Amino acid sequence: MIRTFILLSCLYKTTMEKYVSLSIADGTTMAAYVAYPKKGTDNFPALILFQEAFGVNHHIRNLADKFATDGFVVIAPELFHRTAPKGFEGNYNDFAGILPHYNAITNEGLIADMKACYQWLIEQHITADKIYSIGYCLGGKVSFLANATLPIKAGISYYGGGVDQLADKAKDLHGKHLFFWGGKDQHIKAENINTITNGLDNAGKDYISVKISYADHAFNCDERASYNESASKEALALTLAFLKE
Repeated sequence: MIRTFILLSCLYKTTMEKYVSLSIADGTTMAAYVAYPKKGTDNFPALILFQEAFGVNHHIRNLADKFATDGFVVIAPELFHRTAPKGFEGNYNDFAGILPHYNAITNEGLIADMKACYQWLIEQHITADKIYSIGYCLGGKVSFLANATLPIKAGISYYGGGVDQLADKAKDLHGKHLFFWGGKDQHIKAENINTITNGLDNAGKDYISVKISYADHAFNCDERASYNESASKEALALTLAFLKE
């Protein structure tokens, strides 16, 4: 019993040590999950990893840890921090339960959050030319907004719902952007994809748009029924090649 308690205490401590608390410009405080390469934090590239609508849950934390093993310092901010408790995780089968938090986010709030993450990375002695953004679903939209807001190297969006609503910001992109779409995705239509890519074409911005014909929405999440192992592995290979270009 004592040994079990000690082991659980150690695991809890290790998990808690992976969070930082950031002060946001609007006076709020935001928790963010962080993961580091084993070799340290000096002179490594970095990723600001933006969550799906279900929070910085096990899937997102797992992604952060995996990218850290590939040599990136990763920070994953809790974007619902203004309305949800620290550590909030929505249920994949209860989208209605996350709607109050989803509907409460604003571009202004998101920009304040991403600026705080960016500043934290700069304080870790990571230079702007080594900072990237990546996001999934909701986070795909936020990653595009980050590329249009922060002086980062490049950005990546996996099945970014609503990213077409930011087409007017295409002209502001700082770096190249990589998009992944699922050909079977009923949430994101061809016209949504065309709206954002046309905006980028008109702005003369560099981007890569990849539609995986046999993949559905959220194909990268191995905790959801829509997970597609082949699509996930292929997208990851392209993602790492893009980041290490």
